[in-house]
Amino acid sequence: MLIDTLKELCALPGVSSWEDAVRDYIRKHAAPYADSIRVDVMGNLIVEKKGRIPGSKKVMLAAHMDEVGLMVHTITEEGYLKFSTVGGIDRRVLIGKRVLVGEQQLPGVIGLKAYHLTGAEEEKKVPKLKEFYIDIGAKDGEEARNYVSPGDVAVFDSDLVEFGHGLLKAKAIDDRIGCAVMVELLKEDLPMDCTFAFTVQEEVGTRGAFGAAFSVTPDIALVLEGTTAADLPGMEEHQKVCSPGKGPVIPFMDGATVYDRELFELLRSLAETHRIPWQTKEYISGGTDAGAIQRSKEGVRVAAISAAVRYLHTPSSVASLEDCRQILTLARLFLNALSTL
Repeated sequence: MLIDTLKELCALPGVSSWEDAVRDYIRKHAAPYADSIRVDVMGNLIVEKKGRIPGSKKVMLAAHMDEVGLMVHTITEEGYLKFSTVGGIDRRVLIGKRVLVGEQQLPGVIGLKAYHLTGAEEEKKVPKLKEFYIDIGAKDGEEARNYVSPGDVAVFDSDLVEFGHGLLKAKAIDDRIGCAVMVELLKEDLPMDCTFAFTVQEEVGTRGAFGAAFSVTPDIALVLEGTTAADLPGMEEHQKVCSPGKGPVIPFMDGATVYDRELFELLRSLAETHRIPWQTKEYISGGTDAGAIQRSKEGVRVAAISAAVRYLHTPSSVASLEDCRQILTLARLFLNALSTL
């Protein structure tokens, strides 16, 4: 089931360049249905599955396995870990958050200077990244270095919670929703041959997708993603991007890509014909693997379907479970439509 797969994927650690646990999970679940499966030099998982007919176009579906996180760069003599962010993280969400550090998944807490030592002017500013640290409970630097090394990553430690009107709270919904949809599609009888690219390092510059697209050389690519919602109180209407619960997001443009017009219209038409509620980005922002895929070799026609996600890149991202189900339905319809073109 899609939602079970999504929950299992969100629970796994997969900071950019450390996607191993996510890749291992997907490989295990994809292998029984794949005609071929490989990992390229970047770490992308490339799965090929034959369909009922070969198809005149080479089609690739893409979703990134990685999530934002932290990377340790210094261990202090007191045993605290200083870090840099991996991917775009708002520093305001870091204070007091639980993390899991390194391959051993050591529990830790993100700390900051005590509040009673904060001056009036400091209160008005977001603390600089160098002021934060991770506390793993080590008695000193020597003990900390027995468990952690510079270059180790930390992932947010966040519970999965269903709440409200069909909402899910979890870390890494961006883009485990895309991965979950692709895993479920792999289990199905496909209408045409498809290549599924589970990519790495999207959060640090769509690095994996470029190599995957160069290797696969698709004619058409469908990117499955999570996108920022920004539908919150106090936001001006023109600043809102999209909203959880209003259906899949079909973008015509974002900060990195102008999507293929015919493919956009095909997705829109399929959604309306099959009475799937849909929305588009009302504020142009962000970027996806589509930006790298579109520019590969002589160029690739790209389309995307995204889930509207509140509080993107935080431990408590929120998405609509019904939106997620409808993304799977729309992606299935899209492949069926392509097989007849």
